[in-house]
Amino acid sequence: MILIALRKGGKNRYGSVLAKEVDCTYSHAVKILQEMEKSRLVNFEKQGRIKTIKLTDNGNKVAESIEKIKEIL
Repeated sequence: MILIALRKGGKNRYGSVLAKEVDCTYSHAVKILQEMEKSRLVNFEKQGRIKTIKLTDNGNKVAESIEKIKEIL
């Protein structure tokens, strides 16, 4: 759901905003995002004290595939 939320947003997003959108705790969202970064699905970009999250090209493809599967179901 985090990948889909990032894709729908279309711009860099904050971890706290994503956590609220997918209804999970901030710490849980961060752990998931760190795993996604290891898999090269998202990139963290530091802007001062704030880290924003952006989908990679591969992450965008995976999010698109997940959306298609949700439509079928």
